Amino acid sequence: MQFIFRIMKSITLVIIAFIISAFLQVSCNQQETKTEPIATATSGIEANKPKPMTTIQWLDSSKNMGKVTEGEKIEISYRFKNTGTELLIVNNVVVSCGCTVAEKPQEPIAPGAEGFIKATFDTKGRIGTNHKTMAIYTNTKEATSTVAFDVEVIAKK
Repeated sequence: MQFIFRIMKSITLVIIAFIISAFLQVSCNQQETKTEPIATATSGIEANKPKPMTTIQWLDSSKNMGKVTEGEKIEISYRFKNTGTELLIVNNVVVSCGCTVAEKPQEPIAPGAEGFIKATFDTKGRIGTNHKTMAIYTNTKEATSTVAFDVEVIAKK
């Protein structure tokens, strides 16, 4: 009786080991199919190469738009110049609130050339003095520049 019990115990351990082995094999195969290759279009050396940087000069980074009547949409434009030797790329423009919509240049700005950041401010519901800012992200040493405008919104009569 003990002999049969030992054989059953051994067979049970072998079956459990087989099940665990099969489970691990399936798990490893599934992991391999989920993992995406880390291939890039550039070689490892190029991927670690620093991105070209340039310099920017803001020709007008702060504006006072005066007094406007509520309900108007005012357009603001900020001029800048690429004062470096590489293409200037405006990566993103982040506004301080939803009442302002900004447009960034879609194409890089050549060295020596000028570009614009355009914004539209909706005065609806903004009665009083308003100070709005925008952060501009570029490929310059100081990756972020800030521009601002002030406007006083007067209630409709």
